[in-house]
Amino acid sequence: MSQISTHVLDTTAGRPAGGIPVRLYLDDRQVGAGVTNQDGRCVALLENSVKLEAGIYRITFEIADKFPNSFYPKVEISFRVRDSGAHYHIPLLLSPFGYTTYRGS
Repeated sequence: MSQISTHVLDTTAGRPAGGIPVRLYLDDRQVGAGVTNQDGRCVALLENSVKLEAGIYRITFEIADKFPNSFYPKVEISFRVRDSGAHYHIPLLLSPFGYTTYRGS
């Protein structure tokens, strides 16, 4: 399993948000990508062969096509990896005019 995963939920509809393109960056270098599945999860952002490095990561969610009436065309979440042996789960809760994120498990 990838050491970085995400989960997107449409809080307006009360269901997972599948089909959202997701990109993962370390500093300004793209290190992974994927699309959320029907359960809104993107569990393989990093290839299993990629060793997680300490640093500042950013996940970009391209939500404009899935949520055309949203105020936000994309959401970018930056976070710090200090322990390269840990798992980092970054959920995103979306509505048309707001979003929330936290470090999940």
